[in-house]
Amino acid sequence: MSNILGIKYGGHDTSAAIMVKGKIIAACAQERFSLDKHSRKFPSDAINECLKIAKIKIKDIDEIAFVNDLKSYIREIYLKPAIKDDKRLDFMFNDIDRISKSYYMENILREKLKYKGKINFYRHHLCHVASTYYPSGFKKALCVSLDGVGEYETGMIVSGKNGELKVLSSENFYPNSLGLVYSAITYFLGWKHHCDEGIIMGLAPFGNFNNIVPGTRKTYLAFFRNIIREKGDFSFDINPKYMDYYNQRDKWVSDEFIKIFGKKRKNSAKVTQHHKDIAAALQKRLEEVVIKQLTIANKKFKFDNLCLAGGVALNCSMNGKILEKKIFKNIFVAPASGDDGCAIGACYLAYKKKNSKLSPKRDFNFYLGSRFSKSYVKKVLDKNKVKYTEPENLYKSTAKFIADGKIVAWFQGGAEFGPRALGNRSILCKPFPKSMKDYLNFRVKFREGFRPFAPAVLEKYQKNYFKINQISPHMLIASKVKDSKKSEIPAIVHIDKTCRVQTVNEKLNYKFNNLLEEFNKLTKVPVLLNTSFNVKGQPIVNTPQQAIDTFKSTNIDLLVIDDYILQK
Repeated sequence: MSNILGIKYGGHDTSAAIMVKGKIIAACAQERFSLDKHSRKFPSDAINECLKIAKIKIKDIDEIAFVNDLKSYIREIYLKPAIKDDKRLDFMFNDIDRISKSYYMENILREKLKYKGKINFYRHHLCHVASTYYPSGFKKALCVSLDGVGEYETGMIVSGKNGELKVLSSENFYPNSLGLVYSAITYFLGWKHHCDEGIIMGLAPFGNFNNIVPGTRKTYLAFFRNIIREKGDFSFDINPKYMDYYNQRDKWVSDEFIKIFGKKRKNSAKVTQHHKDIAAALQKRLEEVVIKQLTIANKKFKFDNLCLAGGVALNCSMNGKILEKKIFKNIFVAPASGDDGCAIGACYLAYKKKNSKLSPKRDFNFYLGSRFSKSYVKKVLDKNKVKYTEPENLYKSTAKFIADGKIVAWFQGGAEFGPRALGNRSILCKPFPKSMKDYLNFRVKFREGFRPFAPAVLEKYQKNYFKINQISPHMLIASKVKDSKKSEIPAIVHIDKTCRVQTVNEKLNYKFNNLLEEFNKLTKVPVLLNTSFNVKGQPIVNTPQQAIDTFKSTNIDLLVIDDYILQK
């Protein structure tokens, strides 16, 4: 078996990936093409793009590896609960279209793709685990997946040893889900569930979980400890007294929750201290539960390395706290930890079935998406009749613009796979003065002022600026900024003195590395503020045309696309 197509379809973050001879060479999320963030659409565009990158056709695919064991999903989520509870029977009938689609998925795939080859289905959380374990490079690692829900499991603890995966614990089942509680609170606080959870993470440091909830005698944290209740070493349950996403998808929280915490915040309403305290308590409780379980797991199973995946693993603050506790010597977080990354994991699982010698190999290159030739870029620029230059030294010229206070959109090479812009689809500026943060939030990104930005730092200087003892190339671990450097890079220091660090080296991204080197020469600061090249509510730009359109519609000063510079 040499060519495997991984597909994630069903629910949010649909995607595709292609593996050739055991190596992932392409991966794309459907949202980058359909332009609906966290897209639920069939990933036809993502599939076609992956085939294009791999330079093969669907007939050349030896196996389609599909994410989710759909028949077990139907059985555990719908049929078993319906037998016991009439309300769940009604719930099942209301979801009959979803059930039908799941049951006939193989037929759907064959019809849509005109594919006659092998199709196999793989467990959701094992796909998450595979997506982080195999590219980590760790021969031995404890692998943990946490998200909303897979087939029916909401998490899994797995042993990774010399390429073999063995489930150690799978004790938490729907509706007991850390991910869904986080989504429920995201919705209650006025943002979009399965989309804006990162906003709540950014809001949490502004709150105080030890404050007393108005009208009660209990702290916010005390309430959340009663909402998320620990049961055993690796299990917890979600108190149905407060959470009701099990029965009411349009409501998420219960009447009792509303009685205590008030009505759902409207998106346009002011964010009060009350909202901030709720976010703080939720974040604190998440960290408490996960860190306790990992501490017990480390003592019981004795691994030096940790691999994380699943939507919950996108919580950079939690990841930073895990690293800070020194439970494990090393941590690797899957760059595409959300459901889109499962397409990669499915490829690994399919390949492992036929190639028992597959073992982890360090592969941090997640620039796996759409890429465009220089000639194509020039053709698009000329079509748009925009003025552009091709400087003799792209990096020096761009670094000078940034040092002079300009906001630069940086569009290079293959698109990043996952939610973070890692220097190929980025908006960049200098990390000082502090006012750069507000300018970017209000004038460029059009989003809430409290939301933080991330630093990209030359890997060789990371220890000079940040309290992190390992590289962080995918911007998924929050770290404290060293006291001596806070005044030097104030635009990327959050209120809790942390930031989401991205370490950059020449091997992984030589263009971005070169730009940082030139900026460092000019300013003596080897750090740039790096945020995704998009505006609020939109996916990261994917094509040269999208880059030009977004550049024109925002207060970005320059667009650097391939070797060309556009100015307004």
